[in-house]
Amino acid sequence: MTTFTSSNDLRRPGTAFALRAVQVVTLLALVAIGIGPLYWTVKGAVSPPTEMVTNPLRLWPAEPELGNFARAFTDLHVGRYLANTVTVVIGSWAVQLLVAMTAGFAFAVIRPRFGRYVYGAILATMFVPYTVSLVSLFLTVLEVNLLDTYWAIWLPAGANAFNVLLATRFFEALPQELYDAAKVDGASTWQLLTKIVLPMSRPVVAVISLLAIMHSWKEFIWPLVVISDPNLQPISVALANLVDSAPQDELIAAMAMALAPPVLVFLVLQRYVVAGLGFTGVKG
Repeated sequence: MTTFTSSNDLRRPGTAFALRAVQVVTLLALVAIGIGPLYWTVKGAVSPPTEMVTNPLRLWPAEPELGNFARAFTDLHVGRYLANTVTVVIGSWAVQLLVAMTAGFAFAVIRPRFGRYVYGAILATMFVPYTVSLVSLFLTVLEVNLLDTYWAIWLPAGANAFNVLLATRFFEALPQELYDAAKVDGASTWQLLTKIVLPMSRPVVAVISLLAIMHSWKEFIWPLVVISDPNLQPISVALANLVDSAPQDELIAAMAMALAPPVLVFLVLQRYVVAGLGFTGVKG
């Protein structure tokens, strides 16, 4: 393992102690930055409204009110908004995965004549700020009459150049001999994709899935623009609309419930992300 201190320096008690102290302090700082906001949200979710005003910096409420979650679920209709969010996430995930895997397969395996130019054009969109294309995208959705439908969120989600990059790099890293052997055996393009490539693509599928789920769950601006029906809005938009009318304790409880699913998904899939990025050769 390569470090910035030599083995001789590590044998010195003062150097070893200082290095360990820096490591411990850095680890504690990262834990506080990562877990601190989550903890403070949970604390606010179970705090009585009076205590939030009189003693907001208290580490834990004297009398936690777990009923805030139940009241938020019923009074603020959090259950409906979470169901809407799950619908948005599943559709966006499916479209992104379909586009990324098929496009990556085409660029890395089929390699059409003008594929590299199309691939370059797709990657060029990564340099275009999202807000620049927001108006034109909205006019397109309006023209095809997709407003107040989840298709207005699902279809644009597929235009994710980074996912195409991940899939293409992964397929390029697979041994070319596999493709050649399958073609010699008479495998069609569809069989090559479904029988050879996809069974070996679990790492990159996990990475693309996690990125798609996390992005779709927290997306706010685009659902706010294209979904005006309150009965169809995801939790990110609904919480913003409830700020002025909902009780503060119930609103924070709703925020805590909205944070829980993506955190759990990340904890489950995090090891696949590291493995998948290693396969693709993309470094963060």
